[in-house]
Amino acid sequence: MANVTIYHNPRCSKSRQALALLQKQGVTPNIIEYLKNPPNAATLKAVIKKLGVRPIELIRKKEEPYAKLKLVNKQDDDAALITAMVQHPILIERPVVVKGSRAAIGRPPEKILEIL
Repeated sequence: MANVTIYHNPRCSKSRQALALLQKQGVTPNIIEYLKNPPNAATLKAVIKKLGVRPIELIRKKEEPYAKLKLVNKQDDDAALITAMVQHPILIERPVVVKGSRAAIGRPPEKILEIL
């Protein structure tokens, strides 16, 4: 099976469920704890492209930096949103699983099965 990466937050139940689901499928993913090792802008852009979404769709809007940075006013400013996610990785929706040229946001965790 092609290399699989999960952008993981071990404190998040959905992220833990997605990791368990991968392991149940016999997949040993590359685990990136993105709060400890945040992706850079280029990596984030590549993941967003693989997801086929706009940057605003990868942002957790209930996190404190979203309001503090007034990102609601920057929903169409992709560069500003990517910069915010790089600087405040807590804003990145989780979990994200990447396999080859495809990616999925694991909400619900079963969504990741679509790319395996």
